Amino acid sequence: MNVRTKYHGELNIDEQHIIRFPRGLPGFVDEKRFVLLPLADTPFVILQSVDTPALGFVLIEPFSYFPAYEIELDEATLEQLGIESERDVALYAILTVADPFDNTTANLQAPVVINARKRIGKQVILTNTPYKTKHRLFPEKVAT
Repeated sequence: MNVRTKYHGELNIDEQHIIRFPRGLPGFVDEKRFVLLPLADTPFVILQSVDTPALGFVLIEPFSYFPAYEIELDEATLEQLGIESERDVALYAILTVADPFDNTTANLQAPVVINARKRIGKQVILTNTPYKTKHRLFPEKVAT
């Protein structure tokens, strides 16, 4: 199927690559179908809505920038996503891309969790966690 995208123009997407978000995303409850599209020559991935071309979130695998990052998913989330093993899980953080890019932040408090085997996803809002919605990707520059 052809999908118009925010960053990649129009693409032919194999429907088997569509990830279902049965409850949408916070703030986008009607958006239930997305695909992951890598941004060439970067560590970033776009979570692109299949139905709304202008809706694409820039994601990273958080462990690339925050090696100590870890979360624990509750039983309800495991059940909703049909997760049976850690191997089923793909985990991403949504970026808030800033200008200049050095000020870009990652939302570690609400990761996007995907059962890669079943192609089901959810943005999980963590509670009782030290993580916040804005963690800098790059250290703040100190004026000299």
